[in-house]
Amino acid sequence: MDNSYFDKSPKKTTSFYAAVIVLTLFLLFSFGIDLTEYDQHQEINIPTWFSYIVLMIDILMVLSMIALFFYRKIGVYAYPLLIIIHLFLHEFYLSTLLYADLFNLFVFIGLGLLAIIPKWKFFK
Repeated sequence: MDNSYFDKSPKKTTSFYAAVIVLTLFLLFSFGIDLTEYDQHQEINIPTWFSYIVLMIDILMVLSMIALFFYRKIGVYAYPLLIIIHLFLHEFYLSTLLYADLFNLFVFIGLGLLAIIPKWKFFK
């Protein structure tokens, strides 16, 4: 088996930093949407509990991004799972499709995994 694709060093590469920055940017876009929804929850008839659940998921996504940055496998598994939960909550409860979540998921699968898979053996 050819292991030339996998990195030999745990040092973070420029592509790894770029993937984390892009994922964090779109995470912040999604977080901004949720803060706006919370700020306007009375005008658009969203219960407060829904806003708290969605904001809690946003905080968990930030924590999973931090775990991913520090080479923790839980971050690699939790991040896309939390994005999907966030997307389904908005789709099911508010009947809105968040393109920020979809794009974040595609960026994670495309760009993110191209930077993560070569470093997989260094993840704990």
